[in-house]
Formats: sequence, structure tokens, C-alpha cells
Amino acid sequence: MTAVRILIADDDPVVREVVRRYLERDGLQVVEAADGVAASRALTGDDIDLAILDVMMPAPDGIDLCRTVRAGERPGTPIIMLTALGEEEDRVLGLTAGADDYLTKPFSPRELALRVASVLRRTHGPPPATAVVRSGEIRLRSAARTVDIAGRPISLTAREFDLLAFLLTHQQQVFSRTELLAQVWGWDFGDQSTVTVHVKRLRAKLGDTHRIETVWGRGYAWRAGTGVDRAE
Repeated sequence: MTAVRILIADDDPVVREVVRRYLERDGLQVVEAADGVAASRALTGDDIDLAILDVMMPAPDGIDLCRTVRAGERPGTPIIMLTALGEEEDRVLGLTAGADDYLTKPFSPRELALRVASVLRRTHGPPPATAVVRSGEIRLRSAARTVDIAGRPISLTAREFDLLAFLLTHQQQVFSRTELLAQVWGWDFGDQSTVTVHVKRLRAKLGDTHRIETVWGRGYAWRAGTGVDRAE
């Protein structure tokens, strides 16, 4: 079985060392990078299953590198951002760039390891019993983790895919942002703007085919339409 490879890119050697030790305890293989150039090289040349990127590392920084990954050949690579910036707009910037999750420094290495495990369970775990879900022109394949609209492939990040899959398999149900954090991200607590940004990104990628309705004061729901809505 091929080892799962995690990239930790941070210019602080102490951070890299601590994160590496925690991830290796979980049986993961760790690739280290001290700056954006080395991180870019690793993402291009190595088979990286998940990247942990420091926002403030030497150029290209984590934000630019995240954007590059999302526009590249492996846009679905899960990305967790590390940032010393505590302002909400800075966290939203990372999410808008395409990050799946983020942690603000100082952070608990064990919490980071748990978030890595949460993402890997969804991207590398066994597919659910419902292999294909359709909603109108949208078709989601759980095993392949792919989505297409009228046969046209749509590139989604790991969390975007997880969010869409959850909404499609729970149509007509309203979920608060707190509930979505728990169900999709596996977080018992966290910044609710994470959900807001992911919903916005998902709506943009699905365009007119999306049925994500904002239920004011309550949360979000996927509303069934008159087209085909079924699981196979």
C-alpha cells in the first residue's frame, strides 16, 4: 500500500519538526519545505496527498501557492493553511484562495493532526454506499470524487466536494453553519465564516445549476427541483 504523503511548508524549522513528529506518529509520510519555492517543487514533483502551507513563508507565500495549486493539474489537492494572522478578513482570504481548512498560530499540533485525518478519511476512505447522486444536470460520483454538470467536469476542492455531497444526500433539510461545521468538517467548534466562504465558492462553480438556498436565521438547504433528483 502506497504511503500517504503530507507536505508541511513553513519557514520555521521548529513548526516543521513538531508537525512532522505528530503526523509520523499517525503513520503518514512527511515532506518538508522551508519556503514557497521548495513547496512548489514538492507539489509539482512529488505525489502529495495533502499540503499544509504557511501563509507568511518566503515567496511564493501560502496564498499564492494555494491559488497556483487550484489552477494547476491537481486542483483537488487538500490544503490546510497555517497563519499567524488573526483577523477574520485574513482567514477569509485564505479560504477564498481555495484552502480547505486553516489553523491560526499558535496552534495545537494534535488538532492539526486530527484535521489532517479528517480530510484524509473523506478523500482516501472507502466510498459510501450511495455511489452516484444526481440533482438536475449535476452528477456526483462518490467513489471517484468527481462532479459534472451535463457531462462537463467541475473541479472542486476536497471540502467543496464534501459539502456538495452532504447537501445532495440531505436535500430539503436546513442546516446551520454550526451543524455543517460538525457534519462536513468534523469540527466541534470553529470559525463559521469557513462555511460561508465554501458555500459562496460552491455556488460560483455550480453556476445556475446550484440549489443552495439561504434560509435566513437558520442556515442553508439544497432545494430539490423539477428535474432528476436521485441516488444510485
